[in-house]
Amino acid sequence: MKLQIDDTIYPVEIERKKSNKNTYIRVKKDMTIQVTTNFFTSDKAITKLIEENSNKIKKMINTQEIKNENNTGFFYLGKKYDIVYVEYCDISLGENKVFLNRKIDLDKWYKKEAMKIYKEHLDQIYHRFSRKIPYPSLKIRKMTTRWGVCNVKTKTITLNLELIKREVKYLDYVIVHELSHLIYANHSSKFWDLVEENMPEYKKYRKEMKEF
Repeated sequence: MKLQIDDTIYPVEIERKKSNKNTYIRVKKDMTIQVTTNFFTSDKAITKLIEENSNKIKKMINTQEIKNENNTGFFYLGKKYDIVYVEYCDISLGENKVFLNRKIDLDKWYKKEAMKIYKEHLDQIYHRFSRKIPYPSLKIRKMTTRWGVCNVKTKTITLNLELIKREVKYLDYVIVHELSHLIYANHSSKFWDLVEENMPEYKKYRKEMKEF
């Protein structure tokens, strides 16, 4: 199945699952329109559903295009660099270019940078945090669905390695978010009040981060 929107044709992928009671539509990274439904939904019903939600699908396509643009290429602390492949070094940052050896382990380089930068920002935010909390352990790892995690029991916060690619204001927001969980281990109104107390513009940052 295919869907034409304006002048572009998008492949439609139908996935049927026993556990699905409802039908869901999403746009994947490769711009495939994925329809997840149950075994009793006919192709005709799916086609009708897609047609009825064409405007919503357009918005999802636009959102995914922005996400793809924001994740294609080399990013560091919110700046995108043009990649120039070289053999004389592992990595070197210029004004607008990054000189990169194809053999370098980029995640390893990012993690080394992140350990230093994340720790500095954690220290700064911890010392000006509005509540008294235990100083947490810091872990960094690549995550696909979360920017950060707080283990209240072990007093450990884990920050997504991908944050090293973004402006530090987003790193700061995630740190404030996870530190706030050391007071409220939930997402109650009191929790969000505490986040706002320490970062008044958090709503703006949360919205912007949906484009990554």
